[in-house]
Amino acid sequence: MNITILGTGFAALTAIKQTRKHAPKATITVISPKEEMLYYPSLIWIPSGLRKGDDLRVNLHNFFNRQNVQFVEGSVQNVIHSGRTVVTEDGEYHNDGLIIATGGRFIKKLPGIEYAITPCEGIPAAEKIRDRIDGMSGGTIAIGFGGNPNEPSAMRGGPMFEFLFGIDNLLRKQGRRDKFKIVFFNPAPEPGKRLGSKVPANLTKIMTKQGIELHLGHKMIGFEEKLVKTEGGEFSADLILFMPGMTGPLWLADSELPKSAGGMISADMNAKVEGYDNVYVAGDAGSFPGPDWQAKQAHAADLQAVAASKNLVKSLNGQSDFEPFKHELFCIVDTLKHGILIRRTEKGATLLPPCRVLHYAKRAFEWLYLRQYR
Repeated sequence: MNITILGTGFAALTAIKQTRKHAPKATITVISPKEEMLYYPSLIWIPSGLRKGDDLRVNLHNFFNRQNVQFVEGSVQNVIHSGRTVVTEDGEYHNDGLIIATGGRFIKKLPGIEYAITPCEGIPAAEKIRDRIDGMSGGTIAIGFGGNPNEPSAMRGGPMFEFLFGIDNLLRKQGRRDKFKIVFFNPAPEPGKRLGSKVPANLTKIMTKQGIELHLGHKMIGFEEKLVKTEGGEFSADLILFMPGMTGPLWLADSELPKSAGGMISADMNAKVEGYDNVYVAGDAGSFPGPDWQAKQAHAADLQAVAASKNLVKSLNGQSDFEPFKHELFCIVDTLKHGILIRRTEKGATLLPPCRVLHYAKRAFEWLYLRQYR
């Protein structure tokens, strides 16, 4: 049994563990540009100095040895032959079963988007935010996010709320909040609604209390060097942080794999790629059926990866009792001082008010999560 897993993010690492668990004797090959993972959720703490870039990079060499997997350093160029062949810049790799967990990419089509920093692009982006804020004596900081109009779930709004509240509290801690204006902008009139019906009002209440100005419900037009432009008007900003909507990985555009309207790999509730045998997808690269509130996040990627691994091994063993993954949204929105717990399932939503214990719970979870891969 020869299984290939693409990527080294949340979905890929979960898929590795689960595949090895269910197929102890399988040959597992992992293909990714680097033998490391980046813990994206903690990028929010780089501007404040609570974390440094090296704290969030984990070399996976020891983990791969423990899991007895073969690592191939390479970038995926295509998936061909009905999923049985992965093409990289250095050659082709064949498999009996494939799990795609290469992640997605941000849609950078808005005019002037080069003037905005996209925080979740990685450590350099978060460090740039840190350095820009350190170098400012005052001014306006604009923070917002958008979506993929053809893929409602393909957005990453949670981290932007964390950067928003984190920067606000950082400036207060430094004693210079009064020298800054912070503006939150979003094309939706009630941003955060997918987290639960009560969430937008609660978030707006916190923003108002903190003196954060709102510019909501207006479609984005673009940016200039120090300008945010929407159909509802424009406003000046000395620093712009913007998270665009997401689409599939770059290599997917020219692939034979089925694509959703939003440019992601079409899959079913078992995480199986539609129309392809023994090809599964998990995480940001996939488009899955389900409720419109299911956003792209690490927890969802893990749930999809568990199902993909179980179902792929079952399929290779000739079984057909496949298991669908569970839809669940779970996150702690951190403010640098407190945490706001939000959980949503098909049974309803839960929101706990800001609590200092939850801030430390998020930090503890980071330590526990990374410990298994070091």
